Amino acid sequence: MKLLIHCKLPALAGLMLALSVTNHYAQAADSYREARDAYLAESAASKDKEKKPFTESELQVMQQAAQKLARELPDPGIKPGEQAPDFTLVNAFGKPVRLSDRLQHGPVVLVFYRGAWCPFCNLHLRTLYPQLPAIEARGAQLLLVTPQQPDKSRAQLQTSGYNFEVLSDLDSAVMKAYKLYFELDPELVQVYRAHDLVVEDFNGPGRNVLPVPGTFVIDRNGTVRAMHADTDYKQRMEPADIIRALDAL
Repeated sequence: MKLLIHCKLPALAGLMLALSVTNHYAQAADSYREARDAYLAESAASKDKEKKPFTESELQVMQQAAQKLARELPDPGIKPGEQAPDFTLVNAFGKPVRLSDRLQHGPVVLVFYRGAWCPFCNLHLRTLYPQLPAIEARGAQLLLVTPQQPDKSRAQLQTSGYNFEVLSDLDSAVMKAYKLYFELDPELVQVYRAHDLVVEDFNGPGRNVLPVPGTFVIDRNGTVRAMHADTDYKQRMEPADIIRALDAL
């Protein structure tokens, strides 16, 4: 993993940098996988130019944290056939949004992402955005859930130009209900901080918590019909697979 914020920037400035870099790759790609692979290839090629590369001990901490998460959540996420837990969360502008209310109007594609600071989340959102008309044409809505504070989501929307509905899970209850919740190890938090990524700047004090990235296609009866979740944060559900799942409803 290569973090995008290498200098001590305010959160908004770091966000703008993260969005501009990842948007470059996503705009030139036809799929999330293609955008991700291009980003990783460029990151590897420019490794020697990094101002502050990860040390061997830091890389070991990151690897151990990833292995621990995979052991603790070997099969994350609720499964097809299960009822999607209902919830009410505030969006980026402070308005409450209830899942069951949205389901009255049609299926919902529910995407959990880590935050505006995450380059792979930004790649996924950028490849999802052109598919919004196709999702809506099938009578569905796209809802995004993140642990970050609403003002950070609002800044992300304003900077990117997205018109996504981004919801903030401020007490982590929804991440837990969908079996995606985990806490960052203190050692990993320190590695992030050493590279100028402070998750609490986005989530709020004491909240070094994240979801396993996950996507759920939920029919209007509230039943999960398709899903994808992987403790490897670089893996995401392809937009084309979301469209196929909606077509199968």
